[in-house]
Amino acid sequence: MTSDRPAYDRRPTFDRPAYRIKRRLLGRPLTTERIGEEKLNNRTALGVLASDCISSSAYGSEEMLRVLVPVVGAAAFTLLMPVTGAILFVLVLLTLCYSDVVMIYTRAGGSYVVARENFGPDVAQIAAVALLVDYIVTVAVQVSAGTNALISLAHLVGNGFTGLNHLQLPVSVAVIVILAYGNLRGVREAGRAFALPAYLFMAAVGLILLVGTVRGLTGGLPHADLRAEGVVPVGTPGDGWLYGTSLFIVLRSFANGGSSLTGLEAISNGISTFREPQGRNARRTLIAMSLILGVLVLGVSTMAHFTHAVPYVDGTPTVIAQEAHLAFGDGPLGTAGLVFVQLATALVLYTGANTPFTGFPYLASFVAKDRFLPRQLTRRGHRLAFSNGIISLAVVSLALLLVTGASVDRLVALYAIGVFTAFTMAGSGLTAHHLRRREPYRRLKIAVNAMAAGVSAAVVLIFAITKFTEGAWLVVIVFPLGVWALMRINREYRREAAALQNFPPPGIGRGRYRRHLVLVLVESLDLATLKALRYARELRPDEIRAVHFAIDEAYGRRLATRWGATSATSVPLELVACPDRRLRHAMLQLASRTTEDGQTWLTVLVPRRTYRNVLGKLLHRGTGEQMAKALARLPHVAVTILPFDVSWALRQLEEGRASRPD
Repeated sequence: MTSDRPAYDRRPTFDRPAYRIKRRLLGRPLTTERIGEEKLNNRTALGVLASDCISSSAYGSEEMLRVLVPVVGAAAFTLLMPVTGAILFVLVLLTLCYSDVVMIYTRAGGSYVVARENFGPDVAQIAAVALLVDYIVTVAVQVSAGTNALISLAHLVGNGFTGLNHLQLPVSVAVIVILAYGNLRGVREAGRAFALPAYLFMAAVGLILLVGTVRGLTGGLPHADLRAEGVVPVGTPGDGWLYGTSLFIVLRSFANGGSSLTGLEAISNGISTFREPQGRNARRTLIAMSLILGVLVLGVSTMAHFTHAVPYVDGTPTVIAQEAHLAFGDGPLGTAGLVFVQLATALVLYTGANTPFTGFPYLASFVAKDRFLPRQLTRRGHRLAFSNGIISLAVVSLALLLVTGASVDRLVALYAIGVFTAFTMAGSGLTAHHLRRREPYRRLKIAVNAMAAGVSAAVVLIFAITKFTEGAWLVVIVFPLGVWALMRINREYRREAAALQNFPPPGIGRGRYRRHLVLVLVESLDLATLKALRYARELRPDEIRAVHFAIDEAYGRRLATRWGATSATSVPLELVACPDRRLRHAMLQLASRTTEDGQTWLTVLVPRRTYRNVLGKLLHRGTGEQMAKALARLPHVAVTILPFDVSWALRQLEEGRASRPD
């Protein structure tokens, strides 16, 4: 009978319980050779990477109205259209810009790579911080908006029932945990699971627009009640083409609407997940995503223009939920259509939060390779995903969710600054790239990218000013602190590299040592000590010494007596007085005296007793690592820690006793 387990799984293993649990949760590990197989085709990539961008159309128009309605009232639905037109113009500029990015820079990293290649690694950390902040906030915003969609469904179907509002935070937290788990299983599994909702959402919004258009042409499309309980305060329009509002308010609405374009950079950041040719496939997917986004944003704004769907103070029901309700009506078919739209909206928003789980780990690993983030972020995990990056993103996003109470309105203030800073860096970098080259359409490319950078920088400035007191101050502070932290990490890595490259250090390598001495530190006469003594003999030194630092003189004498009576070893035991109980200090003095002639190399063997059970760990403190750290700075000394599993020895002893006949 043959086993269907992999070959490496049929031989004896020493897997720890934690690993066995991980394998059960995540599946069998994938080998590194499978990385090439973990790629996405264009249709799956559109669903996975574009979910964030496409789903932002569900709240982009609402965020514009949230600024306009309290100032100009019903006139906001007229002003909404030119502001939406400005957003679509920016969308065109950024699509052209990022189409350039994915063709020139076919490595994960997006605007970070563009900035690094054109402005150097230090300036590129601005883009790195912008993207990392963007990814973190994206998870919180998308998940919160998805939960809003579900609560809106209960509100509309239940005729104003709002008893589920208290579930906003716990449901959002649970979704982030599920997303992290799905991505820890690997890219392919995440792709299959998260591609479908994007297409369902496109169909749902398309159905709203189709039914709404038909009812509008026949005169049967109703208006929302602007005076309903819970809506945002409705202002009074004034005179003039701006209906009495100021340019400042229009710009603020435009900046809020910029949240519709978040996620546009996801394809360039996740280009490594595309199949070859990566640049061409990424550009096609980017153009398709931008066209779909443009239609959705324009469609949702147009429906709001005709239906007067107005934002609510607590965020529910959402504008898109009201549009679906007004378009479909109250009958059974209308309710079914509303349920479909809201479930599709919730799904795409939740899966839009998955996009950062694809892009953040790739970007973090790329920045870590440049030594601006910890190296642990470069390691692939059990299923070939960058597990450390996924877990880090989940933890920080959960913390942000808890701090803001999963409020979309509070989170948007943190959102667009990071996104548009990344857009600014990408446009500026490409402008510098084309300025240094002679190529076809050079002037056109420079003009487009410079304009994209300028408009994006303007949005950052508008958001920083208009949303400063609403939470944007946090991002304004985090950005310079984040850049400083990345620079500090890099400086530390460079210092370490410089120190390690200056090898050999003074006093080492001036000639062959004439004498090799091995010291075995003795705590008690047991199997761990005897194992260390056997290992010492295998090193074939000139001399082996067993040393016990006598903190307790009475115990030291008893140990010496027992040592002298045993036949297990011929190495004599040396007692070193340590009356002040400074064990490491005494060891340093002994090692210094032993090697002060400059001709002796000292190896210190430290038996380390390990315990698997919690009680054993609590009852015994290990000093091996502390001793190694204390001796590490001495140039003629090497320390070897020899682990001995006491729990295993106890189990072997108990099994031996159980097998003996009475």
